[in-house]
Amino acid sequence: MYSYMHALLSDKSGDAVFTCFGLWHIGYILVFLGCIALVYLRFRHRSPEEKRRAARAFLHIAFGLYIADFFLMPFAYGEIDIEKLPFHICTAACVGCFLSCHTRFFGKVRMQLALLGLISNLVYLFYPAGLMWYQIHPLSYRVAQTLAFHAAMSGYGLLTLAFDEEGLSLKNWKKDLTVLAALLLWAVVGNLLYNGEAGTYSHMFNWFFVVRDPFGLFDARVTPYLMPFLNLALFSLAELLAYGIYKSLKRKTAA
Repeated sequence: MYSYMHALLSDKSGDAVFTCFGLWHIGYILVFLGCIALVYLRFRHRSPEEKRRAARAFLHIAFGLYIADFFLMPFAYGEIDIEKLPFHICTAACVGCFLSCHTRFFGKVRMQLALLGLISNLVYLFYPAGLMWYQIHPLSYRVAQTLAFHAAMSGYGLLTLAFDEEGLSLKNWKKDLTVLAALLLWAVVGNLLYNGEAGTYSHMFNWFFVVRDPFGLFDARVTPYLMPFLNLALFSLAELLAYGIYKSLKRKTAA
């Protein structure tokens, strides 16, 4: 059974290779955005409860893909990749969003987590840098799972902002900063705990890019002290931009 599952899910090679903004990548994006648009058009005039369920369906798909991946990775890669523990912004936002829909404590920051989940996952959907390292066929499990996960999270974020009556408000800006800072601190803790060497274990993660500069622009000696604050500034600016777009669209739809 293992050999069959490994052949099915392991990375494929062939004439086609997944590339950023190649035909396959654009095709994936169009299919996913088309699904999100169809759900929006179908539910935009429904009751608030139906809208909520439609948005959360995308979240449950993303969370299901995330959890299932831990069971499928041994077939696909021969091991469980602990890089996918929930310390990167995309995976941490997924778990946070799921908890925000099912617990009272995280429910207080539901919109803030949805916004962060949208921004981070949409960026990766359009620029899946990690996938290009492998030079694999576009229909490989690694490609399909990664893009489907980030698309589902993007769909949840988009539909939550479009459908949820709470919406976005600058009066909650402190909440946005608090949630972002908490996720950054969570990533710092993850890197501190799991980075290092002992016996046959040797890993140097860069969850949420708080240890190293992914573009190599800064001196490696200062990046662990600089990157958390730089990420805080960059994501804060991205959230402000999202607020502006949100307000603009709301005014147009209300007119």
